[in-house]
Amino acid sequence: MDRPLRIVFCGTPDFAVPALEGLIAAGHEIVAVLTQPPRAGGRGQKPRPGPVQRLAEARGLPVMVPERLKGNREVLDRLRSLRPDLGVVAAYGLILPPEMLAIPAHGFLNVHASLLPRWRGAAPIQRALLAGDAETGVTIMKMDAGLDTGPILAQEATPITADDDAGRLHDRLAEMGAELLVGVIPDYVAGRLAPRPQPEAGATYAPKIAKREAVIDWSRPADAIARQVRAFSPYPGARTRFAGTPLRILAATPLADDLADEADAPPGTVVQTDPLLVATGAGVLRIHRLQRAGRKPLDAEAFLRGFPMTPGTRFESLAEEGLAE
Repeated sequence: MDRPLRIVFCGTPDFAVPALEGLIAAGHEIVAVLTQPPRAGGRGQKPRPGPVQRLAEARGLPVMVPERLKGNREVLDRLRSLRPDLGVVAAYGLILPPEMLAIPAHGFLNVHASLLPRWRGAAPIQRALLAGDAETGVTIMKMDAGLDTGPILAQEATPITADDDAGRLHDRLAEMGAELLVGVIPDYVAGRLAPRPQPEAGATYAPKIAKREAVIDWSRPADAIARQVRAFSPYPGARTRFAGTPLRILAATPLADDLADEADAPPGTVVQTDPLLVATGAGVLRIHRLQRAGRKPLDAEAFLRGFPMTPGTRFESLAEEGLAE
């Protein structure tokens, strides 16, 4: 079946935008876009539509913003009346009930930002970075009632480089997922591509990130803190405090072992300011980019011109003071 399809699309954040744009560009008819309701944000805390809703409305697509799906007869009846050929999910944020999965003639496909079965769940990009994975990728799977357990249609891998943080990896995987999705749909719908069950070996879970996970514990090794910084950059930023001022660290690298001569200083101690080096529980961390609350991010050199630090002073451990939540 190499013809345009009637597609129901479910997605909310920026990650889902390339997938929706790709389906539109491929000529498919988007009969409904389901997205989470506008959430309060910005200085005025006014409800703001998400990126997918803004794109859908700009393209004149029909939008639905249900608070819940389970037991929502109005939404289910509306989708049945549309008689979709296929459903697509990309970072929607709500669990689709079995009765909804059964509505499209060819079921629902999901664009997931990991190489399943590794990192099933809500935060695969951050979990891959925190774990120090050498590679990640995208998976197109046919959805079932489990959490990212459905059979796989296609996967594409990408290395995780030393320059990758959550923001860069997010953008790359979003584009990869959109291209892979659009490419596999014709073969899948025509029966030329059969889903294959996920292997049980290697399955891991990527739970939603808790706020305390972004708090830096300077007693940890430098390479672990560097992974934490990358996993939470640009948002929410790895958190610490210096001289009573909350800071976010947005870019940092551990020094090579042969350069870490200052590792015996107490964790959190500034051992040098040009470049900005901080002792950790094992090794030294070089900080490249920081941000104060309400200020723009700055490279370390520019940051220190307006916020002086001297060797021997220390970053404070929020975790020790019960401020991790």
